[in-house]
Amino acid sequence: MPQPPLCPTRYPVVLLHGFGALANLMQGGVLHAEAMHLRGRGVWAYAPHVNPYDTVEVRAEAWAERLTRVLAETGADRVNLVGFSTGGLDARWLARDPVWADRIASLVTVSTPHRGSDLATFVLDRPERLRDWAIALMDFVGRAAYEGAPPHAEAALRELTPDATASVFPEEDLLPGAWCASYAGRAGKGTDTPMYPPLVLPNRILYGMAGLNDGIVPTDSAWWGERLGVLDADHARQIGLRWTPSATYDAMAFFEAHCDALRSRGL
Repeated sequence: MPQPPLCPTRYPVVLLHGFGALANLMQGGVLHAEAMHLRGRGVWAYAPHVNPYDTVEVRAEAWAERLTRVLAETGADRVNLVGFSTGGLDARWLARDPVWADRIASLVTVSTPHRGSDLATFVLDRPERLRDWAIALMDFVGRAAYEGAPPHAEAALRELTPDATASVFPEEDLLPGAWCASYAGRAGKGTDTPMYPPLVLPNRILYGMAGLNDGIVPTDSAWWGERLGVLDADHARQIGLRWTPSATYDAMAFFEAHCDALRSRGL
């Protein structure tokens, strides 16, 4: 009876989700299916939730609580973090805390806006009525997505403008002693990769402002640390939203391959 090989990593793997409404669309939670897939391969994998519409500082504090539970449950002294989208910024903020700096074995980001996203600027620059409507919608969705704390969509959005992000997260701000690396994404306009339908308009807007992107994050904004490669997948498909059977990207295979890389590094 052939079974998939068990491929445990030295340290548990925690998948950190990002900002926004995609948090509502995943059955079982964002990246839950990917975490369960990794567990089926023998990896201690977790995909907890924090408020998807809050500031980086508040989210980082919430992640710290979840990671403390992971360490207690597994008996490990370090963790491997995979930060998707703004989850990568949350992880970078957390890594500045001396309490956590030595507990992070690796910090690898996936389509994280290390230099911000012009989409945030675009929304904030709309006429007041449109801007207020968009932010109110985010707050509404945020309350539905996460009941543990009220959302702060406008403050979180302002942090994601290129100017704000660059001032808080300089490119050279790496974590000593940890593997720091990144993947970027691209799809839609300027590529041959199809785009998740709700992201078509943001993709075109962002293309005009910053070039190639995955519908949310400019490709060039996603680089930090070692550059591991470009994912030909939009922002939704990167976390497992399979909207068309013809797309070739497989989120399960991606995270499994990442754990293979962790294991080869002794992490």
